[in-house]
Amino acid sequence: MRQRKVPLRKCVACQQMMAKKELIRVVKTPDDEILIDLTGKKSGRGAYLCGKLSCFKLAKKSRALDRALKHSVGDQIYDQLEQDFIRVEDEFLAAKEESDDE
Repeated sequence: MRQRKVPLRKCVACQQMMAKKELIRVVKTPDDEILIDLTGKKSGRGAYLCGKLSCFKLAKKSRALDRALKHSVGDQIYDQLEQDFIRVEDEFLAAKEESDDE
């Protein structure tokens, strides 16, 4: 059987290429709402981050999400995303370990 091609994406903070499933997607919806998309299927412009809080903080410091989403992201939105990121991080890591077992 032929091996399937694994889609790769780059973390906007650390610039490391990884499999799409190993990254967390931040999306700017057509309604200009910025949120975390764990499914990876919401419509809108997406940016990918490693599942580490340190990468999120680096993206916040360097304003990497502003460039990747082509939209200015305010400090209030970064703070809200940081809270969401912390909450989602454990869930994401558990799902990642589960997929690694398969």
